[in-house]
Amino acid sequence: MATRNLTFGWYLPTHGDTTAFGKPEAALPQSMELFDEVVQATDNGGFHYMLLPVTPICWEANVLAAYYLAKTRSMAPLIAIRAGYINPTLSAKMFATLDQVAKGRLCINLIAGIDNRSAEADGILDSKETRYEKMEEEVQIMKRLWTMNEPISFVGKHYRVDQVIEPKPYRKPHPPFFLGGGSAQAAEISAKHSSVHLFWGDKPDVIAGKVRDMRVLAGKYGRAGKLQFGMRLQVICRDTEDEAWKAADDLIAGAQRLVMHNVGGGRDVFENIKATSEANRRVWELLDESGRSMRIHPHLWTGVATVRAGAGISLVGTPAQIASTIEEFIEAGCTSFCLSGYPHAETARVFSRHVLQPFFAERLAPGLPPA
Repeated sequence: MATRNLTFGWYLPTHGDTTAFGKPEAALPQSMELFDEVVQATDNGGFHYMLLPVTPICWEANVLAAYYLAKTRSMAPLIAIRAGYINPTLSAKMFATLDQVAKGRLCINLIAGIDNRSAEADGILDSKETRYEKMEEEVQIMKRLWTMNEPISFVGKHYRVDQVIEPKPYRKPHPPFFLGGGSAQAAEISAKHSSVHLFWGDKPDVIAGKVRDMRVLAGKYGRAGKLQFGMRLQVICRDTEDEAWKAADDLIAGAQRLVMHNVGGGRDVFENIKATSEANRRVWELLDESGRSMRIHPHLWTGVATVRAGAGISLVGTPAQIASTIEEFIEAGCTSFCLSGYPHAETARVFSRHVLQPFFAERLAPGLPPA
């Protein structure tokens, strides 16, 4: 019998959606109607969790998560905690309360922030290194507050907390942590605390090596067999391979290459992200390697990375081809897949109906990854 350990997540585009980059008429603006459709597709599609983004133009993730927990039956929001944004005692109470309300349907995404400039725009003046230091302390504080019934007597470089809180989380010992990041600091925190370490798109053989390295690192903390691994990928799925590649080309045909240079601060924003985000650097390195074809694998495409920052590697092909590529990542050691695609509601329905259900239904985990 197949091991039932696979989890799938989808993405809620609270910054808005599109059917084609660079075409204003193709934009799908932020609205509750847009969000409702994506959430319904995720909740009904067999997905375990839903990633809520936290860029400056996104709707507030905690508020939306609370709203949609009351309107869904199976999907768990994956909500970011950003280092330095909220006092860790309040974060612990907020997440424990949400977890009680949701009866354990909650995941926490650990984020230090893609670049210093975005953090500064939000009033956070710490360097990325300091944000990671704070994140490490915040996670320690939350875990102690969630599991201890006496004052935790925490004294760190950035925080002092001597507190007991209620409620404790519904899920024991606490909700699972996800972390996606390419830096050494991110790897260290993930090795110590994460349920799932998310890699951004890369070649399956490269991911296999990264999994081995992370298991060695997690072994320092007695967690070599406890840390799970996942992929953050885009999806372009069509009935035929030719249709899929045409859809990929059409998605970016109207956009300038690296259009981010021309918005929200110009080239300085791009250079700042490149200087402070190892994960983005790797995506753009793969983009350069892929040349004119923008293919790093028969069914992995770098095209989305030409028009936006973030996880820009896409699965492209027929349902069987996409499933086969996911199998390569499973062989590499990954068990969780955090996915998205344009437009998000339609692509979630297509992926669920034609890939997730026929190819992976018998191997889906009964719940979220364990903390």
